[in-house]
Amino acid sequence: MLPDLRQPLVRQLAESDAPRRYWHLGDDDGRAWLFESVEGDGAEQWAIRQVLVGADRAARRYWWRHLQDEHGFLTDQPLEVWELTEITEQAFEAVWEASG
Repeated sequence: MLPDLRQPLVRQLAESDAPRRYWHLGDDDGRAWLFESVEGDGAEQWAIRQVLVGADRAARRYWWRHLQDEHGFLTDQPLEVWELTEITEQAFEAVWEASG
């Protein structure tokens, strides 16, 4: 397997002191995505951790040490925050911990 070139950038953002924001998005099929993001160049929000909760309620975590698998991947584009609902850090962390 080839190394993922996103890993160093995502790790750098994750280990930075930049303020974090937390987001939620759901769809009509019962899936949900939760994101922890930091601001990158150009004031865009970049996901550094992500949880995908499938319609089957199985949760999968993505971050710099696990960027992708057969079920999904950490987004490689800035978040479109106008489509997301901001949530608390505690809400994100509860789902992150429960999915581990």
